[in-house]
Amino acid sequence: MTRHAHQMQRHTVILREIEVLRVERLTPHMQRVVFGGDALRGFLSVSPDDHVKLFFPNREGRLVLPSLEQGRLEFPEGAEPSPMRDYTPRRYDDELNELTVDFVLHGDGPASAWAEQAAPGQRIGAGGPRGSFIVAEDFDHYVMIGDETALPAIGRWLDELPYGAHAVVLAEIPGSADRQPLSSRAEVDLSWFERDGIDPAGSQLLENALERLPELPGDSFWWIAAESGRARRMRQYLNEALGVPKEWVRATGYWKADGTVEEA
Repeated sequence: MTRHAHQMQRHTVILREIEVLRVERLTPHMQRVVFGGDALRGFLSVSPDDHVKLFFPNREGRLVLPSLEQGRLEFPEGAEPSPMRDYTPRRYDDELNELTVDFVLHGDGPASAWAEQAAPGQRIGAGGPRGSFIVAEDFDHYVMIGDETALPAIGRWLDELPYGAHAVVLAEIPGSADRQPLSSRAEVDLSWFERDGIDPAGSQLLENALERLPELPGDSFWWIAAESGRARRMRQYLNEALGVPKEWVRATGYWKADGTVEEA
């Protein structure tokens, strides 16, 4: 049997209209929104770093959703499309038919602005996940490195790790008030790093912590999510400076310093 064999699972993409059930402010910069609705039934997400595409009201306050045509999203002509952003499904409860999504509140952008004022009864669109990257379960350690945008995925990953697993978490946040409880059945070594006014794109807190991290015995899977340039540089450090096999590293740019987004 091949060691450390990851799997890629593709899903049928379904576009849904979902309704806000509850809203909870977790920390000054994190808003939790719980969604429901009949269209949500059958929702499937099998990996902690899955992404669902959410569609928000346009500048007119209208929800203008696309249709799926030959694998591409096609918006109706003559109307401003709903802006869309990718988010981690923090939790889906099949029995209650509830989807939890945690939104980082960063002061601008259609998703952050919507989440800050979200209230029960409001509706948005959701599509996906398109696929799931399933990490091998036979690593000795799982190292998770990310800023506040990565916390929903890190939290879900810790929720789903089994007894006997070992995780190391390096989490960067705006300030001490942004710490949140993260539970797990696994053994977890968690370190918080607070920027306290440092620009999140220019911060080196995670990079410095990574370089100081003691060598871990055995094999480690490394998961990184942060600003795109920072995630890329940390991946290069692992591959080139430490010689970590590329297949043992998954680094994703969850946002870009220049403010651009990919609308795939």
